[in-house]
Amino acid sequence: MSRIPETIGLVAAGVLLALAGLHVYWAAGGRWGASAAVPWREGTTGAGDGRPLFRPKKAATLLVALLLLLGAAILSGSIGLFGRLAPGWLFRGGTGVLALVFLARAIGDFRWFGLFKRQAATRFAALDSALYTPLCLGLAAACVVVALAI
Repeated sequence: MSRIPETIGLVAAGVLLALAGLHVYWAAGGRWGASAAVPWREGTTGAGDGRPLFRPKKAATLLVALLLLLGAAILSGSIGLFGRLAPGWLFRGGTGVLALVFLARAIGDFRWFGLFKRQAATRFAALDSALYTPLCLGLAAACVVVALAI
C-alpha cells in the first residue's frame, strides 16, 4: 500500500478515535457540545427554540463510541497497523461497509439531518450542514480510498 492511502486511513482512524472519545465524554456526563449533537424540533417561532428530537441514553452513547472505535480498528487494520491479524478481504469489506455507513449518514433521512434535510432553522441543522455532513462525506471518501488500495 502506498503512503497516500495509509496517511488518509490513519487520519480517518484518528478522527474516529477522537469522536469515540467525545461520545465517552458525553456518556460520562460531559456537556460540551452535547446540545448540538442531536437534531432539534423547531419551536413555535421557527428560530430553533424547540426541543431535542430525542435524548440519548448513556448506553446508546457508549454503543456509538464502541462502533466508532471498531471503525477506527477496521481502518487501522486496513492500512496494516495490525500486521496480518485477519485476511485482507475482511478489512476491505469492513472498510467498504464503513464507507456506505458514512455515505448514508451524509445523505441523511430527508427531514432532520444530512444533505437533503428539511429542518434547517436549528443550531444542529447549521452544524450538520457546516461540519457533520461534510465530515461524513470525507470519512466515506477516505474509506473508499483505503478499501481500493488494499
